[in-house]
Amino acid sequence: MDIQTHGVYLTDDGSHSIISEQFNESYHSRHGALKESLHVFINAGLKAINTKEKIKILEIGLGTGLNAWLTLLENKTLGKTIEFTGIEPYPISMEMAQSLNYPTVAETPDDKNDQLCFLKIHQEAWETPIKFNDHFTLIKLKTTLADFSSDQKFDLIYFDAFAPNAQPELWTEAVFQQLFELMAPGGKMVTYCAKGTVKRGLKAVGFTVETLEGPPGKREMTRAVKPAL
Repeated sequence: MDIQTHGVYLTDDGSHSIISEQFNESYHSRHGALKESLHVFINAGLKAINTKEKIKILEIGLGTGLNAWLTLLENKTLGKTIEFTGIEPYPISMEMAQSLNYPTVAETPDDKNDQLCFLKIHQEAWETPIKFNDHFTLIKLKTTLADFSSDQKFDLIYFDAFAPNAQPELWTEAVFQQLFELMAPGGKMVTYCAKGTVKRGLKAVGFTVETLEGPPGKREMTRAVKPAL
């Protein structure tokens, strides 16, 4: 069932976000959806592990598809082989996806094709690998994190759940332990959240925690690293 929303609104950098009626939360920072995603997930996440030729990414909260799409775009430069798994129990509607302005605001070199790729994220079937090119494959799983399991070991996790006050069940030590076990040695997890309780929980299950400069409007963000063997 598609998530109920209040609709689309403009954030401060001119890119769209959505207010969730179910959680009464914005999908992105009001200070700039595009800038936040680039800062937290691409610059502090993807670019931090780009020495690997093959990268397995897990996103908790596929949401609008913005992070997956930006990863696809960035990989045009990186040239890695990326397998991207996104879990999302509450997909947005196709109508909502079509109203989002990311391809326009991002001003990508191949605007028409990149817009089609963004829409393809939402149009294609769930539970089936979607090949965008020889270097990027996405699989969308319509499930909760509690019901998710995988034999894969992920190199990078985008933890983009709604904030702890909205989804407290996703910010517990038990969840962080689950993520730790899903990650390859040396893997990284990035999130916009920098609450002390979150960082302490991550440390408690074995992560090394880094506090980084936050995106516009936010002082800090968090990157957690699983120790290498």
